[in-house]
Amino acid sequence: MKHNTKIRISAALMMLVVMPGLIYAVGALFMGWKWAFVFPTLLIAAELYGTLYGWRHLVVKKCTCKSLLLPKSFEGYKVLQISDLHVGTFLETPHFVGKIVEKVNSLHPDVIVFTGDLVNIKATEAVPFVKILKKLNAPDGIYSVMGNHDYCEYGIPADKSFNKFTRQRWALRNQHAMKFLQRQMGWRLLMNENVKITRQNEHGKEESIHIIGVENISKPPFKDYGNMDKAMEGMKIGTFKILLTHDPSHWRRGVLGKTDIALTLSGHTHAAQLKLGNFSPAKWMYHEWGGKYVEDGSTLHVSLGVGGTMPFRLGAWPEINEITLVRH
Repeated sequence: MKHNTKIRISAALMMLVVMPGLIYAVGALFMGWKWAFVFPTLLIAAELYGTLYGWRHLVVKKCTCKSLLLPKSFEGYKVLQISDLHVGTFLETPHFVGKIVEKVNSLHPDVIVFTGDLVNIKATEAVPFVKILKKLNAPDGIYSVMGNHDYCEYGIPADKSFNKFTRQRWALRNQHAMKFLQRQMGWRLLMNENVKITRQNEHGKEESIHIIGVENISKPPFKDYGNMDKAMEGMKIGTFKILLTHDPSHWRRGVLGKTDIALTLSGHTHAAQLKLGNFSPAKWMYHEWGGKYVEDGSTLHVSLGVGGTMPFRLGAWPEINEITLVRH
């Protein structure tokens, strides 16, 4: 976990030393050294709160998805979305992951979906959490997709003996382990494929919705692995579809106006783990970065996630998302 440790130390120095120092230096030029202390002090206090408490301030965010494509028998159907667990960050605080599981189960969802980034850099981070995450329960199952971190390409050892072939083999070995561990957890990992969930209506006729899971589709510098054509094989136009895709930028580039997918669920942005009112630095990088977006009858919901590569959150609290389907 040296990689994570370096990131945390660098980030801590930036937040607690460099940024306050710069703010003080600029302030001292215009308002004198006494008043210049105020803003850095407030900044340090906020940063300490986000580091010590903010990352475990778990909240539940609720919203609805309205669509005429929804079968009547699925009216009020409850989808519970979790995203960006990054469990490697919680190796020393596993109780927080247990808290997430307890909260999810207490909401009694019909189905649970996970929209990527289970780990930080390698599959073994998930091993201590298999028993905990296996306790997640929903009548219609738990479905997941891979996020950019789950391909385990950021943690390849910086060893000169690792050539291109051995680097690829290291990553593939971790990817296979990721698939195995999710099966052990009772999760159905969707790799460019879809599943059908059925209900019987009041006349005894079978009705269905579909959950589509696509591998990571991102804009640079993140790699594309997904195949939407393959993921949507066998799907009929006009059926209610839920797409799980890690990066929300995929919605505008490959879903909106190109498919009849009613609901897209993503994560990835974390809202930069910093949100003040309606502002987050994530706005500078993503058009859709957090919450619900509706356009041309298609809904995107971007979860701010529950974890991160470092335990810090301020305003962008770790969140569980409850999406209720409504026929409208």
